[in-house]
Amino acid sequence: MPDAADQARPPSPALFLETATAHQRSAALKAAVELDLFTALAEGTGTVEDTATRCGAAPRGVRILCDYLTTLGFLTKTGDRHALTRDSARFLDRRSPAYLGGTLEFTHSKRALEYNAHLTDAVRRGGAPPEGALAEDHPAWEQFARAMAPMMVFPAELLARLVSVPDARPIRVLDIAAGHGFYGIAFAKRYPNAGVVGLDWPRVLEVARENAQRAGVADRYELLPGSAFDVDFGQGRGVQYDLVLLPNFLHHFDQSTCESLLRKVHDALAEGGRVVTLDYVPDEDRIHPPNPAQFALTMLANTPAGDAYTFKELEAMFQHAGFTRNALHELLPTDNRVVISER
Repeated sequence: MPDAADQARPPSPALFLETATAHQRSAALKAAVELDLFTALAEGTGTVEDTATRCGAAPRGVRILCDYLTTLGFLTKTGDRHALTRDSARFLDRRSPAYLGGTLEFTHSKRALEYNAHLTDAVRRGGAPPEGALAEDHPAWEQFARAMAPMMVFPAELLARLVSVPDARPIRVLDIAAGHGFYGIAFAKRYPNAGVVGLDWPRVLEVARENAQRAGVADRYELLPGSAFDVDFGQGRGVQYDLVLLPNFLHHFDQSTCESLLRKVHDALAEGGRVVTLDYVPDEDRIHPPNPAQFALTMLANTPAGDAYTFKELEAMFQHAGFTRNALHELLPTDNRVVISER
């Protein structure tokens, strides 16, 4: 039943129309990035003619696109001149170190669009077909590592600040599903006594290796290629870890699969070792906060059995795997939450 506030207002189709035409919003953003419109506005005078010349596009097309982006909040308009908002200048001017335009290469990839196009089938089935991005060494993950890396640098730095490590002795850190490598790299940069092992598929680890070299920590960043479920973490060589990082990984799998991995992680930890899980963790009602709650639909469309797990669900998984204490932390201002679990 609708609540009292909902019943008090007159019916409106606004939400339906906004959602039904949301694809046009993302298409407009994609067009602007492909034309490098935001950089053109940052470098130019803001007039339609100047912006069109810089973009190599028709003035009429640029005018309409700029006006549309202004209604969405990406631009401002004074007289006949458009300008970047503070957020657009930070994240959409190609010259900015925080530029995010390249992430569209993954979020608007053919694979991503196809999975969303088959969402009805995923709802009927309860998940995506078994074949897909979770298949061995799928090329989507190299694309993800390269395209989405700019979005990961900031939360990685926040995570390294959140988790303190002893500085009196060398420590070993295992970064599972390292991808771009920035979570492990952040610990290597912040803690000179930390040696990091990045685990992922071989071609994905090439991205992590490149980023470790750029960050100046390649001498303390090892590569461990393979599947987290199959590869020896190092126990066969007597290696144990003080920290194991699980950034944005458990949500791809069902709970029993997660628990099997966590038992393996438990065995790889030194006494007093910790697991640091960063993920989209919704509240127990599964509808707050909005972004973590909505992420469950992404997993429905893209994985056979993945989900956005609540803290209680994650806590139960870790307890079944032998962990004694689990604490939930916010990672503000991001939408991520962090679970730190002790062996």
